[in-house]
Amino acid sequence: MKLSIVSCLLLLSFAQPLAVAKDLPSPNQQHLVVLMHGLGRTRESMKMLEKRLLQQGYEVHNLNYPSRERSIDDLVEVLHEDLTRCCVAPKRKIHFVTHSLGGILVRAYLKKYSIENLGRVVMMSPPNQGSEIVDLLRDLWLFQKVTGPAGQQLGTDSTSVPNSLGPVTFTLGIITGNRSINPFFSWVIPGPDDGQVAVERAKVEGMTDFLIVPYGHTFIMRREAVAQQTVHFLRTGHFRRAIDDER
Repeated sequence: MKLSIVSCLLLLSFAQPLAVAKDLPSPNQQHLVVLMHGLGRTRESMKMLEKRLLQQGYEVHNLNYPSRERSIDDLVEVLHEDLTRCCVAPKRKIHFVTHSLGGILVRAYLKKYSIENLGRVVMMSPPNQGSEIVDLLRDLWLFQKVTGPAGQQLGTDSTSVPNSLGPVTFTLGIITGNRSINPFFSWVIPGPDDGQVAVERAKVEGMTDFLIVPYGHTFIMRREAVAQQTVHFLRTGHFRRAIDDER
């Protein structure tokens, strides 16, 4: 019975429809924001952010990547190939805005590769110190099926990928939630959490700013207040402190 409940929770948390890739953006503007969706998601989950950033005058590249099919190391190479093809240009500032696993990929990417004109990075609900949910469920066949190789690498032990990357050395703002619609997962996670990642485990040494919002993990990137905070950080290097609760 317990396994059945866990299975349903996993499917609700991670399963998303496939999206169709679109043409790459033209490299005309001087500030490009690369959007990185989370585990088991697609670029469609970042569409609201894409729209808000375009309205603010940024060029946006909303990357679709096979999050459930490859390891984090392999996904870093996917990101490298994509950025090399679409986004590298003289004098262009490149920023990143990520959700969940996307933040770990950016950390891993920037540890291996350098970007000459790197701008600012905003991470939403990143498991920067791993997640207890992975510790608990990684041996279950359904969890392995739903999250793939990368999902297995997001535990809280010292050898997990997030905990092996070390401090960040770039301008980073982190937004994470403290509300959950998943009582089972929140029971497993110590302290305040967003249903999948503990608030404390979203932090990483070297971050520039940290903001807690009253939202959950799954849809944090679709909140208008979070989009506003993201734009503010990209412009100024810090968050605006007031948050409107959209519940």
